[in-house]
Amino acid sequence: MTPPQHMPQHHMPHHLEPAPTDPTLRYRLGGRRAWMVWSAAISIYILAVFHRTSLGVAGLVAAERFHISSAQLATFTMVQLFVYAAMQIPVGAILDRVGSKKLLVTGVLLMTGGQLAFAFASTFGAGVAARVFVGMGDAMIFISLIRLVALWFPPARTAMVTQMTGVLGQVGAVAATAPLSAALHSVGWTRSFAAAAGVGVLLGIVLIVVVRDSPYQDHHRDELKMRAVGRALKLAWAEPGTRLGLWSHFSAQFGATVFALLWGFPFLVSGQGLTPAAASGLLIVMTVTTIVTSPLIGGFVTRWPYSRSTLILWIVAAIMAIWAVVLLWPGRAPLWLLVVLVMVLAVGGPGSMVGFDLARTFNPPTRLGSATGIVNVGGFVASLGTVALIGIVLDKVAPGGPSTYTVDSFRVAMSVQYIGWVIGLVQILRFRRKARAALRRHQPDVYAAMRPRAPVG
Repeated sequence: MTPPQHMPQHHMPHHLEPAPTDPTLRYRLGGRRAWMVWSAAISIYILAVFHRTSLGVAGLVAAERFHISSAQLATFTMVQLFVYAAMQIPVGAILDRVGSKKLLVTGVLLMTGGQLAFAFASTFGAGVAARVFVGMGDAMIFISLIRLVALWFPPARTAMVTQMTGVLGQVGAVAATAPLSAALHSVGWTRSFAAAAGVGVLLGIVLIVVVRDSPYQDHHRDELKMRAVGRALKLAWAEPGTRLGLWSHFSAQFGATVFALLWGFPFLVSGQGLTPAAASGLLIVMTVTTIVTSPLIGGFVTRWPYSRSTLILWIVAAIMAIWAVVLLWPGRAPLWLLVVLVMVLAVGGPGSMVGFDLARTFNPPTRLGSATGIVNVGGFVASLGTVALIGIVLDKVAPGGPSTYTVDSFRVAMSVQYIGWVIGLVQILRFRRKARAALRRHQPDVYAAMRPRAPVG
């Protein structure tokens, strides 16, 4: 899809983007300074992903330290994700008011303080409170980074840079596995998490020195007065392209998130009979697949922007199909099929990033934060709801707890994911039709010019 007429010039298709000599530009779009700003901001995002996923390998140590049950251990992650999702829209609105740099600095301070408190926490309540602050800080990072990408790079490269952002975020997830595990066993809980908090201080200093909100001479033209924040939020929500982005993110992301964050490991071990080592290996395959497919999806979006929603439909359909094969397989699925499952699931991660590209192209810079926040809510709300629903179903079909989970227990529980996928697909088709109708109405020439270049559908 392409943007309607109200879009500013630097958010129009690449053949209309401003030349590097544009007098309103202080720095060239996509130039050396742009990459410096992006590099400083991406380092903060990598740290945020590390903080978000650090309990993955620290779970057993945390259970022993706080003397808590498995349900209480899961509360750490659930609370952090709930805070993250709940803050997306208000943070997005504030982002449009104050710009990316201030929110990134605030986010780093909150994450650093939260992780430092977690390092010294000795009770369950104190640990939960610390994770709340980590979640609050985390909520400010990604959408601030996406806004920087949209402002500092030409539209023809924005989709690819956005995909690169997602790929490099996986570095944080990798660092939160083996390196953190080794640190926990060698230097202990407090020193490990305190060191992670210390990294935030160093990166925060780099952030303050390097990052600027905009490459334009008068970047304040891209900001809002506080009284207009609510109006910008309403306008972003009213734009069909924003809601198309939200439902694209909703539909593509939650399958991989639910699997990697909580239920994939129990499904593979208790349901499919794999060893913990084999299950961990499959989760690594997911990460590798995400890294490999991200540039492919970025290239598709850059070449065929009209068919971004079609790509999401195919990705979600593939995820639904592979889950159907696994869940209907008599008994336990063979290993090769589980490998295919995690690889297909992994594509949903970079696929969901397309939602942010949709929001970018249908909203001016003054609404980028609001629109991005709206989109980012989708996948995390879907993930939280699905995680909870699977847990409820497992409690019903296997009331004896994790020790009684079987392949049939997970066959029933994992089927609830189809509720989210069906809702998401219906909404994508609905808002795709509205977005394309708006494009035909406002820019018939652009619509006619782009349609032949897009694949059928």
